[in-house]
Amino acid sequence: MMMLRWTAAAALIAGVAGGAVAYGQSAEESLGPKDTGGKKAYLVDEMKQLHSSLKPELSDVHPRVYFTSQELDALRTRAHGDQKEFWQQRLANLRIFKGDPPPPPAEKRRAQNDVAFAIAEAAFVYSIEHDPKVLAGLRRYMDAAVSYKIWGYSWSKPNVDLAAGHLLYAMGLAYDLLYNELTPQERAKYRDCLAEHARPLYDYFAPKPGRTWSYSQNHTFIPIAGLAVASYALYGEVPEAQQWAALSRAIYDRVLKTYSKDGYYFEGFEYWVFATPWIIHYLDALRHATGEDLFDQPGLRQTYLYAAHSLTPGGEMMFDFGDVFEGGVTRSRKGEDYERSHPEGNFESNYNLLYDLAARFHSPEIQGVADWMKSQGHTGQEEWWDLVWRDPSLKSAPMESIPTYHWFRDHDVAYWRSDWGKNATAAAFKSGPAEGHAAADLKKQLPDWHFEQGHAHPDVNSFILWAHGAYLTGDSGYAGVPKTIDHNTLLVDGHGQGTDGVGHDAWAKYDYDRLNQVRIASANFTKNGFTVTGEGAAAYVPALGLKQYKRTFQVTSTGTATVHDEIVADGDHLYTEAVHADGSIDAVAKNRFVLHPVLSSTVKLTATLLAPKDAEGQVKPNIVMGPGIPGSVDKGQLEKRGERIEATTTHPASSTTFEWKLQF
Repeated sequence: MMMLRWTAAAALIAGVAGGAVAYGQSAEESLGPKDTGGKKAYLVDEMKQLHSSLKPELSDVHPRVYFTSQELDALRTRAHGDQKEFWQQRLANLRIFKGDPPPPPAEKRRAQNDVAFAIAEAAFVYSIEHDPKVLAGLRRYMDAAVSYKIWGYSWSKPNVDLAAGHLLYAMGLAYDLLYNELTPQERAKYRDCLAEHARPLYDYFAPKPGRTWSYSQNHTFIPIAGLAVASYALYGEVPEAQQWAALSRAIYDRVLKTYSKDGYYFEGFEYWVFATPWIIHYLDALRHATGEDLFDQPGLRQTYLYAAHSLTPGGEMMFDFGDVFEGGVTRSRKGEDYERSHPEGNFESNYNLLYDLAARFHSPEIQGVADWMKSQGHTGQEEWWDLVWRDPSLKSAPMESIPTYHWFRDHDVAYWRSDWGKNATAAAFKSGPAEGHAAADLKKQLPDWHFEQGHAHPDVNSFILWAHGAYLTGDSGYAGVPKTIDHNTLLVDGHGQGTDGVGHDAWAKYDYDRLNQVRIASANFTKNGFTVTGEGAAAYVPALGLKQYKRTFQVTSTGTATVHDEIVADGDHLYTEAVHADGSIDAVAKNRFVLHPVLSSTVKLTATLLAPKDAEGQVKPNIVMGPGIPGSVDKGQLEKRGERIEATTTHPASSTTFEWKLQF
């Protein structure tokens, strides 16, 4: 790849990102609320008008947030009856019995999240079993949460971010379920703790003149889900709880409006796993506590297709568009992310949230995908919810009834595989704007919504290919500073898409109306392969002069893929294309390469650059900046994640054609 040159284009890219920003420096993120200095206070009317009040019959009752005592009795019968085998497995693996909670301040990454999951699980289990040993362990974990003066990280949004949401949910659930078991002193302790932590989170997100919110971003809807659970647990006991519920309902009105219209999740599959359960937790609590059912959302009806098609054959790995683990490191079953994402070698995909959606929509297809994911060895962070979510009377559709291809038309991402077996050939292609096409108009209707697209990558017209049980070529995983060169796509004069290389959000301050012009122009799927054509020129800043970047990607089940690119620009430019391997790459002849995946000594991909004749391919290490600590995600360490081919034209031109042949 060419070194970044300080041309007019480079100056414009820096300007788009907000002035004279050094290469690699972070543009400020606003993952929750952002204060713009305006005069209008948004959400005030929604807080007054939208329904958020506790049902009158629950006003003096505990439990009430997710269950009543009568509903727990029915679940107890199920746990000791037809679900006994499942339930005994849960009892044998309770988190509270696997060690003590971390002592304060417990600021290791995700440590408090894990405490929250332990509390929620144990509280439900105790409500079913009434085992004093469980109650003793639960008290130990709840008291640990009380001892954490800061919920979250002292250096990054203390008490108002993800860990606060996790603990408000768990402590609120536990307070509600244990209410009749607690002494007056214990009730006061846990109630005061919940209120103490709910107040700053409410203040952080509450309406004020000029404030906007990143409704579609998980750092907004996760903490707000926790606030909602706490509000209904304390409703009628803490005066402000009514306002907490009203704010949660107002924000979730926008969360659901801005949520995926086609089921695709723009932050990547890792974040689908991490974030989507919290939308379910909010909707379940709202439905049970208030009687209002907001489940019927187009994206929630279709998200099972995203879950199914995001998985590579065999179900252990995933197509990693966006911020998804550590790329080839994770796929080699190494690194901290693999240990976290695949505890004891099993993918913790949170597939079980699909059971709740299957029950809500009476969908055998959703039920079937959830059962299939479970059959692939998947687990969940909160598997105890299966007892509540899974409707055993609902028929499960076989995976053979689910099409082996899908085009997510709002986000313009297409997936295809030869079959649902572990030995299938599969591929994916992406050529859409980060938050989908519908977001362009919706953003104009919601001036209180600001985009935060840091987990989406500058990867328009990129592709991923899998065959023979291996990841042959594709993306590079979670990046603190994502760059176009990390993907199988194009650079112009060494520059990538959007404002890549300037911070964690490559689309920060990029004209979304312009980005909305990128698209999949056509896609044709058959049993034996698929052909897709994308247009990606609008992903590059106007100063680069790119007028056309038409890529046609074709895959066959017989072991061949082709990439045909037609590139047209104003002025003369040099063009670079990248093709990645998780393992090593051998240059075996001029512009002919053999790519080696990890964990296989026999599988390989042969990549031949047929055109343009003046291009010269070189093998280079694929160096990616990994994510930094929370609050400094763009300040991570440089990591080698496999190798890549960089093929660059040698003579500037206003147009060129790239032609690749991939054999596997």
